[in-house]
Amino acid sequence: MFFDYYYLILVVPALLIAAWAQMKVSGAFNRYSRVKSSRGYTGAQVARMILDENGLYNVRVERISGNLTDHYDPRTNVVRLSDGVFNNSSVAAAGVAAHECGHAVQHAHKYFPLVIRNSIIPVTNIGSTLSIPLIILGMILSYGPLIDIGLLLFSLVAVFQLVTLPVEFNASRRALATLEGSHFLEEEELRGSKKVLQAAALTYVAALLVSIAQLLRLVMISGRRRD
Repeated sequence: MFFDYYYLILVVPALLIAAWAQMKVSGAFNRYSRVKSSRGYTGAQVARMILDENGLYNVRVERISGNLTDHYDPRTNVVRLSDGVFNNSSVAAAGVAAHECGHAVQHAHKYFPLVIRNSIIPVTNIGSTLSIPLIILGMILSYGPLIDIGLLLFSLVAVFQLVTLPVEFNASRRALATLEGSHFLEEEELRGSKKVLQAAALTYVAALLVSIAQLLRLVMISGRRRD
């Protein structure tokens, strides 16, 4: 009977780190969601002002249901803010709203890492869907080239996660600089937003670790099967 100890020694630790990172961001967001900003701007108001300051009048700000579902959609030029951010005047809401507007500014300025990430999304989606079936089929048929194609496709997922890091870090730096420079938050409040964004950054690092761990596991399993 085959026991996948590679999963145990590689993937499980990465998944635990990912779970810890998710708890960190949830904890930080929940904590600073209860700290109201002195100026009283809601997340939606912060987003609209930041977009207008950057001349992005065509980018809309909309509400989306869910918790921490905030994102910028470059296809429709929409910043979508979750229930806990849109009408919330907390320092956490301001930080998240500014971060998502950072992505809109990146898109407008054709920030190179973002351009790369967006360009590989279609191939990455194919890789995430077909890689595992191809690897399994290659193992069943003992056909090495099929395994190699599957591994190559799966590696694109790790590449996507890697390229995501500078995109997210840059958006957070833009957010904090804007919140400070435009005086949306006071100095003490800014530290709260920074903690929320730093915790969120950990989730992207953890996602990369999980992808790399999975890739190493698949490489080792396929190598053992070939032997």
